[in-house]
Amino acid sequence: MALEIERRFLVVSPAWRRHVAWQSQLQQGYLSQGGDALTLRVRISSGPPQSPAAWLTLKAPPPQAQGGVEGLVRLEFEYPIPLADAQAMLALTAQQVSKRRHGLSLEGGHWVVDVFDGANQPLVVAEVELEHAQEDLELPSWCGLELTGRHELSNAALARMPFSDWAADQRQPLLQALGPLV
Repeated sequence: MALEIERRFLVVSPAWRRHVAWQSQLQQGYLSQGGDALTLRVRISSGPPQSPAAWLTLKAPPPQAQGGVEGLVRLEFEYPIPLADAQAMLALTAQQVSKRRHGLSLEGGHWVVDVFDGANQPLVVAEVELEHAQEDLELPSWCGLELTGRHELSNAALARMPFSDWAADQRQPLLQALGPLV
């Protein structure tokens, strides 16, 4: 069974930039969304570590609760697909997210930082993939508010309702937590 074990954090300072090993522009669209339960995503990467490349990804909750934190563990099935097929599928999607992904050279899990473009600016989110749900994690100083389990901040939700479309009273706490420009 393909499990994704991931924690997400709001990035609150530019200190993460000194750890960047690679970066890639990602465009992803959602072909199907069953609320927070099931998503079918198409993604195109136009930069390293594989360039250009495309994937079709199905994400769903695990068959039984794991890890204690909602959203920490999910099923994830991801398959490479031909770039032309991904471009055709992406053209069918009204709900899309664009972001610049930065792979980091850090210990303690596989870290990336996503800098969102367009209607989801100025969101910057760090993600770390872990080996198991109870794994200890030493957070870098540039990680702020934990977003794991915050469904309104999932990529699928941001494609459906971009950050710029949120009511001011919903956006303001996150904007205040962002700190200096990242």
